[in-house]
Order: sequence, then C-alpha cells, then structure tokens
Amino acid sequence: MPRVTSGKSDKGRDSGGFIALPYSVLDCPAYSSLSHPARALLVEVERQYHHGLHDNGRMLLSMKHLKTRGWFSAGVVQKAKQELLDSGFIFETVKGHWPKTASWYAVTWRSLDKLLGYDPGAAQCFERSAYRLSPAKEKRPAPTLKKPESHAGLIPSDGTYETPIVPPRGIEECF
Repeated sequence: MPRVTSGKSDKGRDSGGFIALPYSVLDCPAYSSLSHPARALLVEVERQYHHGLHDNGRMLLSMKHLKTRGWFSAGVVQKAKQELLDSGFIFETVKGHWPKTASWYAVTWRSLDKLLGYDPGAAQCFERSAYRLSPAKEKRPAPTLKKPESHAGLIPSDGTYETPIVPPRGIEECF
C-alpha cells in the first residue's frame, strides 16, 4: 500500500516550486476555447507567481522575458496574450511603453496584490474570477472538402491540352 504523507513535506513529488491552476480554471468553458499557445502562455504567467511575495499584478509577458523560456515568435505571444486578456484569465495592471517599461499582468483566479506602480484605476477595474464571466468562443469546425457532383465544371473553358515539360524558350537557355 502506498505511503500517504501529510503535513508540509511532500516526499511524493520532485523538490522545488510548483504552479497551481485550480480546477475551476481548467474546467470552465472559456479555458476550453483557448488555443494551445494561449494555454501554454497561461502556465508561463502562473509560473512567475511566488506565494508569499504577494506579486500577483507584477507578472511579465515581454519577449525579453519569454525568450528565456523558449518563446521566439512575437506574433504568437501577442495573439495568445490577447486571448487571455479577452477571456478574463489575465488582467493588465501596467501598460508598457517605450523605451523600457514592460506591461505587468495579474491572474484573475487570485486576489490582486496591493503593489506600488499600477496604472491609475487598475486596482479598481480588476475583477476576480473574470474568466467565469467570459462566454466561451465556439471553435470553428474544420473545413470539409465536398466532392463535386459532376466533373463537368472541372474542365478548363479552353479545353485540355498537353503541357510541354521543357521551358517555353527551350533548354539551351538553361545552361
């Protein structure tokens, strides 16, 4: 029979920190409608949370930070980030600006920590569990190829002919 441990030491897993994604997040319709990059980015955001440091609201999604974690496409990151914002899983507490200020984010299944530096009004606009209010977007069904009823429409209007295999000016010009 496996040994059950209790208390603070958990010898049944590898040492080190871990992330916590509640079932309420993973089982909600909005999560099901996220793309795979958005789900992976959500894990990257939660990876930055440090229990006890009260830093929900100071997580980064900048390319400078994400490149160290294996993300290399700014377009993929931007699209996934927008999905997470639109569906209420993350909230932007600081809007980044040029030249060196990165945006800050918070996950909405945790309370927003009181930190200095938020944009004016950000703390008042934060809505805990906003992902629960987000309607799930229906995924588009995969396109299906329909078989044509007859092949009559597939013949070119000028008829069929044999196409030469050589270039139009001959093969002498190729060498």
